[in-house]
Amino acid sequence: MKRVVIYPKDIMIITGKSERYSRYLIQRIKKHLNKEDHQMVSITDFCTYMGLERDEVEASIIH
Repeated sequence: MKRVVIYPKDIMIITGKSERYSRYLIQRIKKHLNKEDHQMVSITDFCTYMGLERDEVEASIIH
């Protein structure tokens, strides 16, 4: 089963950045997409915002 939501730890793996940056990036994506605080950021949202291919992202975060 594929995951839908992306978490800071996933972003850390993909970008090589810190957890703090990853949390900040999620907040920027939420603001850009006009999401509320309780709403989650999907892998698709992240890929679209960052200009990355979903297949590549999924391959890097699946253990």
